[in-house]
Amino acid sequence: MIYLLAADAILILHVLFVAFVVIGLLLIFLGKTCGWSWVRNPWFRLVHLAAINVVMIQSWLGVMCPLTSWENALRSLAGDTVYAGSFISYSLDTLLYYRAPVWAFIVCYTTFGTIVVASWIWIRPRPFTKPSGNDTI
Repeated sequence: MIYLLAADAILILHVLFVAFVVIGLLLIFLGKTCGWSWVRNPWFRLVHLAAINVVMIQSWLGVMCPLTSWENALRSLAGDTVYAGSFISYSLDTLLYYRAPVWAFIVCYTTFGTIVVASWIWIRPRPFTKPSGNDTI
């Protein structure tokens, strides 16, 4: 039971990661239109860019996402077939995993990553600021 719960927790984390990447980009573009200053936060933008770059590089190298590997390993330890377990895993599985040729994923991830890079040019993040001499750490 604990393995299934851990696998479901990893699946939820995986869905949240995907949502951060996809919804984050949508919010950046919407934020430009609405004048939201937080979409120019350099830390948010750097983490967002790093997240899609990790996905792109994994796809280019043919590496399976570690979250998928861990989830499958936990389901296997639980004696469960992959994604046949709980309602959570079934529901989120249909949102996250779909069947397509590998090249289609590489093209999609690369295109999305290119759009994220373009957002850095079109919607520039604020520069990282150095603390002044009076700031304490």
